[in-house]
Amino acid sequence: MAEIVEELGLPQPSVSKHLRVLWDVGLVDARRDGKQMLCRTNPEGLRPVHEWTSRFERYWRNQLTRIKARAERT
Repeated sequence: MAEIVEELGLPQPSVSKHLRVLWDVGLVDARRDGKQMLCRTNPEGLRPVHEWTSRFERYWRNQLTRIKARAERT
């Protein structure tokens, strides 16, 4: 968890709270190794999130292409 704290620049208690929420809903697995807490994403837990968001992928890709084209015209 120390690496996450360092990378995000957030206080350790905030990172712990966020990880706890992700753990509670099955998106993150965590285990202790001595004093360290080791975390990893749970691919099976993320699958429904991925499937739901991928329904919008084509729409947003098209929207971003249109925005880019409009920006390049001006």
